[in-house]
Amino acid sequence: MSKPESVGLSSDRLARIDRFLDERYIKTGKLPCAQVKVWRGGKLAHSTLLGSADIERGKPLSEDSIFRIYSMTKPVTSVAFMMLVEQGLVALDDPVAKHIPAWANLGVYDGGTVDGFRTKPCARPMQIVDLLRHTSGLTYGFQQMTNVDAAYRKLKVGEFVDAGSLDDMIADLARLPLEFSPGEAWNYSVSTDVLGYLVGKISGRPFPVYLEEEIFKPLGMKDTAFQVRKGEEGRLTACYAVGALGSKQVADKPKLQEDPTKSVYLRAPELVSGGGGLVSTAEDYLRFCRMLLNGGELDGARLLSPKTLHLMTANHLPGGQDMATMSRSLFSEANYAGVGFGLGFAVTVDPALPLIPGSAGDFFWGGAASTFFWVDPLEDLTVVFLTQLLPSSAYPVRRELRTLVYSAITESFA
Repeated sequence: MSKPESVGLSSDRLARIDRFLDERYIKTGKLPCAQVKVWRGGKLAHSTLLGSADIERGKPLSEDSIFRIYSMTKPVTSVAFMMLVEQGLVALDDPVAKHIPAWANLGVYDGGTVDGFRTKPCARPMQIVDLLRHTSGLTYGFQQMTNVDAAYRKLKVGEFVDAGSLDDMIADLARLPLEFSPGEAWNYSVSTDVLGYLVGKISGRPFPVYLEEEIFKPLGMKDTAFQVRKGEEGRLTACYAVGALGSKQVADKPKLQEDPTKSVYLRAPELVSGGGGLVSTAEDYLRFCRMLLNGGELDGARLLSPKTLHLMTANHLPGGQDMATMSRSLFSEANYAGVGFGLGFAVTVDPALPLIPGSAGDFFWGGAASTFFWVDPLEDLTVVFLTQLLPSSAYPVRRELRTLVYSAITESFA
């Protein structure tokens, strides 16, 4: 690890991160653990390791602990898909039905329930870009807001356990209505799972094989996969929860949500979820973020062109709107004010509106177990934060971490 001052950061101020997380979250029992990696100017400037990988067994967190990264899978899947776009195998303005013919007659919800939906025609066909930016009209069952997401729950659409395969999910979605006409709103959804299905279909390789051969091996992400690799089971962390997913009710203490010795991640999944199925380590995911920060290349392995990344990290919400204006989701991964959405990432458009430090053009996302990352090209900075607490809305730790990291900058590169 390099001296922070060599890359325009303060050692004393970076030390606040460890003290803050330990005093506010670890010692109080709010979070089971916390791992942070701060990379700037081509160097690892700070590393935090706090708490327990498994509270029940008294196991401390280690540098190589394996985490469920849930929706931090989405940027990986989006990069995989854009690699196919670069090869000319698919275009962002392609109708999705070109690649999934069974979706040619999707309609928009106009009444009824799963036993008898009434629909109306879409104002325009769903395009590939709608899947990447979550304007497809698809949803998640856990939103618990509409009759459509109730149908998702009944059919277990996009769920990891007893939900069938990706092919089954695509078939189920063909007979369900959209929440809205594509492009009319932003709604967090199974869109990225559909992208994973398309990566497999368009590439001619199983989706997990494509990720392993085209992303994980080239980047040296040896612990990132849809299941914990054989012989490494003891490194998987326990996952905890407070309240229910999407709930604003927070219990006094987290409860064990998934025992690492009985985890679904110890075996190959039936549904390979490009939206939330990966496990990874802080080191692995930092390598992915460094590739993004470097314009699509790391240690001689180029995945994307810098121009493609510029396209991915632009705001693609219609009319240049922000997520506060367009979102219909029950809860968010971030404060949406001043934040747009690109092709797989949230993107800061106006740094003043979220009321936390940042830069125009920084991009980020998180996972359901409170994990988080961001990349700030202007400041040559990327940060990875890993823990294991559901839901991600339980505590404002992501906003607090951004404040602590940016407050440690003594020399701005912008």
